[in-house]
Parts: sequence; C-alpha cells; structure tokens
Amino acid sequence: MSRGLQISGVSKHFSEGSNRVSALEQVSITVEPGEFVAVVGPSGSGKSTFLSIAGALLRASEGEVRINGQDISKLSARELSNVRLQEIGFIMQSSNLVPYLNVLDQLLVVKRMSGKVRAEDKAFAIKLLEGLGLGAKLKGFPEELSGGEKQRTAIARALMNNPNVILADEPTASLDTKRAHEVVSLIAHEVKSRQKAAVMVTHDERMLAYCDKVYRMEDGKLSLALSDAVHAPMTAKAGH
Repeated sequence: MSRGLQISGVSKHFSEGSNRVSALEQVSITVEPGEFVAVVGPSGSGKSTFLSIAGALLRASEGEVRINGQDISKLSARELSNVRLQEIGFIMQSSNLVPYLNVLDQLLVVKRMSGKVRAEDKAFAIKLLEGLGLGAKLKGFPEELSGGEKQRTAIARALMNNPNVILADEPTASLDTKRAHEVVSLIAHEVKSRQKAAVMVTHDERMLAYCDKVYRMEDGKLSLALSDAVHAPMTAKAGH
C-alpha cells in the first residue's frame, strides 16, 4: 500500500448556466512521505480547487485521489470527514485559531473532535508545542501571540492527529519576510523529520527554496516547474 498522496487524472468541472467550466484538467501528482512540494500559479488557475480536492473538501469530477493508499473518490460524506480529521493536516492563510482557547487547547480540541482527550494526547500536544518553540506560550491566547507564533500553533495543530498528508494554503500571506522564512522552514523541518507528504500552495517565490519540487498550475493544468530545489542551507536552521 502506497503512503502519501497520489492524484491521478483528476478533472473538475463546474456548471455556469448552460456552460461547463473546467477548473482542473487531468491533474496528476504523487507526493511521497517526507516530500515537500510547492504549487504556484496565477489567481484563477485552479490552485484552490486542486487543494480542496487533495484535502477531501471537494469531489473530483473524474480521476482518483489516494491518501495513505486509500481511494477517497467514492467515500461517503461521513467517511470523508473522518479522512480529513485523521489523515490530513491543514495550515491555512490565517492561523484560524479559536479566540477563546489557549495555545494548548487549540491542539486538544482536535482530539475532542474524534473522542476523549487522554493523558498521552496532552503530553504529545505539549511536546509538539515545545518542539516548535511555544513551550512558554501554552496558556497564552491568540490575541497575545505574534503572527509567527499563531502560525506555529497552526502547524502544531495540523500535526496533532499525526496525519499522513499536510496541506498548506498560502501560509505566509500575513507574515513579514523574517516570520515567513521561520514558518516555512519549520514546516519543511517537520515534514522531513515526521515523514509527512506535504503540499504548499503559494504566491511567495521566496519560499520555494525550502521545497523539493515546484509545480506550476495554469488554466487547470499542472506541470513540474522545478525539481530538487536547493534548500539544505535554509532547512539547517529549521530546528530553531
């Protein structure tokens, strides 16, 4: 059974009145565990549709999506919800933290969604946060955090259920250059050390050096733009 993310021949069509609009056309990509890839392209090129299908938020019109070896294309809505919770970690443009939860509880709420929070879950959450430099912020609330700290909390939350796939949607959009490098280097470090398959959609070309491969999306079609990006000097700093 193949782990990671495999998308094969995926197309997505929408109806606009009597017209059929193609958002994706025969998109195929494989992201292995421990691989960090970027998808770039102009607005309206299909990047958001691609990420929504990869994240089990939207069904493909045709083609196959496999996460950790499981074909999710024909799963029920309830089954897809479980896939999103257990197999996929999302990192969004804004951190999307819950205003009334402290940093530790931002992670524990993920466990509450799938059942009871155990002592080992709390210990894992604390270890995650400490590893991302947030050990002193466990009781802090979002309004007390910097932009970089909010995104690091979001990274930890994405890893809380130990998912196989990490999907990041413009994770540096609201950050200055220093914080942007800090956040993406941390994502790259966690992807490598935890052997996750990760895709980052971004407009920020400064971040591409952290990625193993760069794909370009244009008019709903995906192509390999650059492979084996040299990112070792940067990720050497990723462990803080």
